[in-house]
Amino acid sequence: MSARPHSDTASYVADDPEIALKYAIHHVRGNRVQLVEGIIEPLVPSWDHERAADKIRRQIGPVVDELGCLSGSGDLDLPGTTNWFVPDLAVVPRKLAKGAGALFPDQTLLVVEVTSDSNGDTDRIVKRRRYAEYRAPLYLLVDRQERTCTLYSRPGDLGYTEVHGPHPFGTPIRLPEPFDLELDTSEF
Repeated sequence: MSARPHSDTASYVADDPEIALKYAIHHVRGNRVQLVEGIIEPLVPSWDHERAADKIRRQIGPVVDELGCLSGSGDLDLPGTTNWFVPDLAVVPRKLAKGAGALFPDQTLLVVEVTSDSNGDTDRIVKRRRYAEYRAPLYLLVDRQERTCTLYSRPGDLGYTEVHGPHPFGTPIRLPEPFDLELDTSEF
């Protein structure tokens, strides 16, 4: 996972399919897209979807500031694969985000995905596996179809080795260090 993100057009090489595909998604007019296992997936979240991400952002905001981080939905590159994810929310150190076109999952402190009817299995299966493979330390899955939250931690070669949940909406979810706080999930 030591390769750098493919966000610099100066490094574009047409004979590298991974770079060509990642270059192309940044030149889609009018839409924001991500790559999931080589499939270009448009991002069109509903307001209900955005509401869940916003509830999390507001709850973790004070701790994010204390940690010198920011939360947002910036690009995450998974080099060596045909994946370029745009999470619903990621917490990253401010110093890494400044001027960055994309970061890697292992540079995050937390990644949050909120499922939609159209891509729930992507968040439940593919992204969970890939975030673990690329060492995102914490992955919170807010499953709106199942009305549950699951926190995955301790990434390993075969996936996350620690799983808390699924817990029904309304059950507080404990985010471990460096957050050390309890999320209220009652309004997801």
